Parts: sequence; structure tokens; C-alpha cells
Amino acid sequence: MAELLSKCGARVFIFDVESAPLDFEAQVVHCDVTSRESLRAALDVSGRPDAVMINAGTGIVRPLPETGRDVWDRTLALNLTAAFETLQETAERMKGHGGSIVLTASTNSYDGEENLIAYNATKAGVLGILHTAANELGPSGIRVNSVNPGLIRTRLTQASFETPAVVKDYFRAIPMGRGGEPAEVATAAVFLASDWASYITGASLLVDGGQMCCKFGPWKDESAEFVSGQWRRL
Repeated sequence: MAELLSKCGARVFIFDVESAPLDFEAQVVHCDVTSRESLRAALDVSGRPDAVMINAGTGIVRPLPETGRDVWDRTLALNLTAAFETLQETAERMKGHGGSIVLTASTNSYDGEENLIAYNATKAGVLGILHTAANELGPSGIRVNSVNPGLIRTRLTQASFETPAVVKDYFRAIPMGRGGEPAEVATAAVFLASDWASYITGASLLVDGGQMCCKFGPWKDESAEFVSGQWRRL
């Protein structure tokens, strides 16, 4: 998202607990978004934003009986509380000027994928933040939308992408027959942040290859094959 915004001419600030070399123009500001004080200090560096991407998150895989308060609290702190506080702090700075906020929700905002009860609860909660914020901030000229990615190749999911037995079955339920790439989410998010989406607020844009549109996947062994991480028709 940051790279695409930079390519579109935006002045980009990345708030993160890590600092890695970049091959595009952006300023990294050390920030722990689970700390309100750290967030405010970072915003003092960046100044008033025109567009904000709220994207920090974690997903800890645990069966329901083994999901302790440590996992629950850690997941809520980053995925939900930090999203709320980032939105609240940035929206306050945008008032009088307008702007756009894009939250990162998930297909798991809608379904109950096993072993992810804490993650699923937070991503469902993000939609509650989305709808309420869009309602309250619209009169201030601030649009609030979300991207809802499916399985995207990131650091959190790389192990799954590298396990053919896992993704073969998972991708059966995706009409496009594959997982997504970060750039495919970025283009959707930057669209929502841009003036091209000037009359869109409160919207959840699925970026999932069609996964949420079907109950049973179209890919069958007798009519297709799974090659190089993707289903293809025979």
C-alpha cells in the first residue's frame, strides 16, 4: 500500500515497530500502534494526514479450548483496539479538512474459520468500527471504507502458501483458483483512499478471488488440476 501510494505521488509515512530498507520513497516512523502515546508521537512527526491505511494486524492460530487470555488480549490489542485508536486520532486531525481512512478487515469478518476465534472476532469488530465511523465522520468530509482480503501471500501466510496440501484444498473454494498477492490488495485500498472513490463511504470491498460469493468451490479433480499453486481447467 505504501509503495503504491508513493508511486502515485503521495508523501508517505510508515508507522511500524520495525525499520527495513525501502526501494521507494517513504519515511519510516517508529511506532507501536498498541500504545496511544507512541501513536500520537508518530502523528506529530507526520502531520495532518489526507489518507490513512490502518493495516497492522496479527493472526494467532489456536483451537477454541486453547485460546487463552494472552492470545485473546494480544490479538484484540493490535487488530481492534489499535485500529480504533488510530482511526480516532487521525480523524480528529482530519476534521475541518476531510480525508479518507481505509481499514483492513478480512473475509474472516464474515465467516468462522476454525482455530482463529480471536482473529475472527477482531475482524468482525473492524466492520463495526467501519460502519459507525463512516456514519459519524461523513459530515466532516471524512470517508471510511475497508478492504476485506482473502488468503494473501504475506509474512503471516507464507507457510501456508509453501504447503501445497494446504492451499490445494483451500483454493478449491476460490473461483479464481489461487491466493492473492499484496499488490492486488494495495490497488483496491488505494482506490478507496483516492478521489476516484469520492462518493464511497462505509463500504467493504472484498479482495478474495470470489471466495465469499460461493458456498461450494468450482474446482474438481476430474475437471481440473492443481499446478504451481493454482487450479487450472483441464
